[in-house]
Amino acid sequence: MALTAEELLSVWATGSERHPVDRGLLLFALAAPDTPGAELADRPLGERNSALLRLHQTLFGETLDGYCDCPHCGERLEFALRCGDLLAVADDTASMGEVAGLPCRPPTSRDLAAVSHLGDPEQAMWRLLQRCCGGGIANTASNTELLTAFEAALEQADPAADLNLALACDACGQAATVPLDIAHFLWEALTAQARRLLDEVHQLARAYGWGEAEILALPPVRRRAYLKRVLA
Repeated sequence: MALTAEELLSVWATGSERHPVDRGLLLFALAAPDTPGAELADRPLGERNSALLRLHQTLFGETLDGYCDCPHCGERLEFALRCGDLLAVADDTASMGEVAGLPCRPPTSRDLAAVSHLGDPEQAMWRLLQRCCGGGIANTASNTELLTAFEAALEQADPAADLNLALACDACGQAATVPLDIAHFLWEALTAQARRLLDEVHQLARAYGWGEAEILALPPVRRRAYLKRVLA
């Protein structure tokens, strides 16, 4: 779906005040308008991420340009990915199966919200495991084996739920694996576009005395043409 300038700013203003998990659901609602809003929080994370990748294709194009810091030396690492390549990974799914003899389901946004306050990634994964298996697994000394089994089952059943990016750092020579948060990535792209629109509104309003609604209603080509004359 395409967004008008006014719609994009409205989404940005609404999401700016929300928790990152809720922002992901706000974007999910945009990407899946035919899905009842009450159901979105209980859909698998891989389904949400796939929908957000398609939304990025529609709004900002195929390429995901970004950067991260090397976890070993702190060097800034740039990367470029294609949404289509990540969507191909997302389509390679299987049944979740069992963990420790209990049926297990893929995590959802609701599960993500329930563990978002936990600062320890291993503890968060353990809580996810308990939630996705109905709370029937006790916290014991065999945590490592159970978590490994859970992560392997999740990677097979819902590979887009937890996307990671493998990079090589030219500065220190170390390999780095960093998480790829599609919801955060899309939100940053939307925020950058919103800020550009706000700058255009500010400059055109000062130059011509027009209101925000009048400026946003202009087709982008005409808005940029007026802005070019203001900045000349």
